[in-house]
This record gives sequence, C-alpha cells and structure tokens, in this order.
Amino acid sequence: MKVLVFAHRLEIGGTQHNAIELAATLRDRHGFEPVLYAEPGPAAQLAHDRGVRLIPAPAAGVHPSPARGRGLRAAVRQERPDLVHVWDWPQCLDAYYSVHVPWRTPLLCTVMDMVVPRLIPLGLHTTFGTPRLVERARAVGRRRVDLLLPPVDVRVNAPEGALAADAAAAFRSAHGVRDDDVLLVMVGRLVSWLKGESLRRAIEAVRVLGRELPVRLVIVGDGSARDEIAARASRVNAELGREAVVLTGELMDPRPAYAAADIVLGMGGSSLRGLAFAKPLVVLGERGFARPFTPATAPWFLEHGMYGLGSGLDPAADPLVKDLRQVIAQPDRWAATGAFGRKFVLEHFALDVVADRLAECCDAVAGRRASRGGVARDAVRTGAVNAFRLASSAPPPTTWKSTRLPH
Repeated sequence: MKVLVFAHRLEIGGTQHNAIELAATLRDRHGFEPVLYAEPGPAAQLAHDRGVRLIPAPAAGVHPSPARGRGLRAAVRQERPDLVHVWDWPQCLDAYYSVHVPWRTPLLCTVMDMVVPRLIPLGLHTTFGTPRLVERARAVGRRRVDLLLPPVDVRVNAPEGALAADAAAAFRSAHGVRDDDVLLVMVGRLVSWLKGESLRRAIEAVRVLGRELPVRLVIVGDGSARDEIAARASRVNAELGREAVVLTGELMDPRPAYAAADIVLGMGGSSLRGLAFAKPLVVLGERGFARPFTPATAPWFLEHGMYGLGSGLDPAADPLVKDLRQVIAQPDRWAATGAFGRKFVLEHFALDVVADRLAECCDAVAGRRASRGGVARDAVRTGAVNAFRLASSAPPPTTWKSTRLPH
C-alpha cells in the first residue's frame, strides 16, 4: 500500500517526529510505501535518516491553503497513493478541499492534540490519542473514529547500555551538573501556547526549591517564547547565585538529556520518552495541573493522556513545588518508579504496537470510497465552521478539552 503522509512544517516537535517514525515503521513492518509531503524544516533530517522520501510543501498562512492544495494535488497525481494520512486539523482542511472533495481521495486524519476539533469533517476516519477523546468524538457524532496512542521508539529511547551512560555523563558535564545535583529535565518547544505555563512554573519551582535543595533545571528546545523563558531563567539564577536553570537550545537528538535526568518534567510525547528512559516523571498541564506518574495515577493518564487541567493557577501554592519536593526526597524509590514507567510505555505506546494499529486503520480507509452526497454535506458544514473561525479571528473551535485530575 502506498501512503502519502501529509504533515506540518518539519520543526523539531512531537507530531512531526511521530509522523516520520510511524511512516518508516509501516514500511518496515507491513511493507507500506510511504512518501512524506510537508514544509521542509530541521526534522527533514530525521526523514532522510529513516529513508522516508520528502516532497516539499509550500508554507501556509491560512487553511485551507490554496498553495498547499495545489502542491498536494500535484503530489497525488504523481504518486497515486492508496490514501493520504493527514496529521492535525490545518493539514486536514488543506487535503479535504484539494483532493477529497473533488476526487474523493481516501483520507485518514490523525489528531494528537487534547481536543476534538469541530473543523474536521464528520465523515472522515479520524484517530485520537486517548480513549477519552475517542469516547467524546463518538458522543458528538463522529462515526469513524479510532484510538491511536502516541508512539515511542523504545529501542532508541532506552536506559540500557554503555552508550546511554556515557551520553548522560557527557551531558551533565557539559552543563555543569554536579554528582550531588538533582537534575530536572524538560524537553519541548518553547512556545506560549500550551507549553508556556508549564515552563514558567518549572522555573518558579526551581526558584523556590533552590533555596534549600541542590536542584538544577535544564530546558531543551527552542521557539518563539525563548527570550521570555531565558529572561526568567536569568532572574532566578541571579537570585540563587548559581546557574540553576539552563537553556540548551534545540537539540536534534535530545536522548542524552533524558538519559542524564534524575527527574523528567513534561507532557505528551516528551513525558512518554522520559518514562521510556525509566525516569521518575511529573506530568504538567495547564491551569496549575501537576501530578507525579505512579502506579496509582497511571490508569488515569492512560485514559486521559499525559496532560491535565487544574482548577486554576495559584502561584503561592503551586502543586508542582510540593510534588517535586516529595519526589526529590525519596531517591530510593526512583529506580522502581522508573522501571514501572518503562513497562507502562512498552505495553501501550511502543512504536511497533502503535504502527500495527495504524496499519489496520489504513487498510480500513483505503478500502472505502466516500459517497458524493456525504462529502458534499461535510464540505458545506466544515466550510461554515471555518468561515466563522476566520471571521471572528478565533482559534480552532473544539468540542471538548481534557478534564482535570484532582490533586
């Protein structure tokens, strides 16, 4: 089966990484022929390394994008794929109006955000990243939905072997981390949307805890909020009189950071990679959400995703400070907690397991031809929702956002 994978700009990010890794694994395990259509960026190197051919897509400022639509139509004519696998709502709009409406080209849409976007046409076969999102999508009328958990390559993201130990030691040395320091690591895009609150809270937690404990926070990543995050880090470092918060910038391979960490902070794919390295983890979210990953909380995270909403941010009583203090105070439990976390990832999120599920979804989509009437009705509905969004300059409308886990 030939699959044209339509992804966002190839920045260093979880969705782009997932799209490339799953495409390569579909080829290796199921004999698929994947071709990637995306705007070039740093992650194009990953596609090259995994042997996934890239067709460059033009930049897009609005969706549906006429330029991207023209490029996609040309790619479909040239490659003649059995289906187009689209990642996230902007690319879904581009593909829907350029190749699905006029040609009824089979589309499979994957959403890894913590929402059910109303912009995605109801009739499209769509995958979501948590059981709760699948349940909610069905409740609001989506007929063809499946669960596709975020994948983790558990072979390359692993704590075993001398390479991991050497990389960890080199990373700690390069950033001045002493043997008796407690190293906290965050990996992700430095952007205000979704990630900004957790970055600010982590730095503030280090400011509070750094007065009594030898904590160091290393933040790996880059993005539009870097200047703001760097300024906050500088103020905390000046107050504590030491380099307690370090920004490394973007790393093509962040595995040494995970390997070096004593405790990982994060959400989504970065939190799962921390678990794959058998590290203790505190999951962050928005509105003050923070919760350690433990055997007791694992079922909730499996159902709702590695993210949550709190009841509101109270800087004077952020649960992150309490959670970190508790985890730091119990180093004798780190190994057991880490081992449980890796087992959790192996059972549910391993790349091969997720790719097998994706292959089943691709088979179902490629074998089905949408009706003209259904496509026409969906096109009108989706166009109206998108027109309202553009007219009101509103963000993408959603029907649901992840519920909070009571702290």
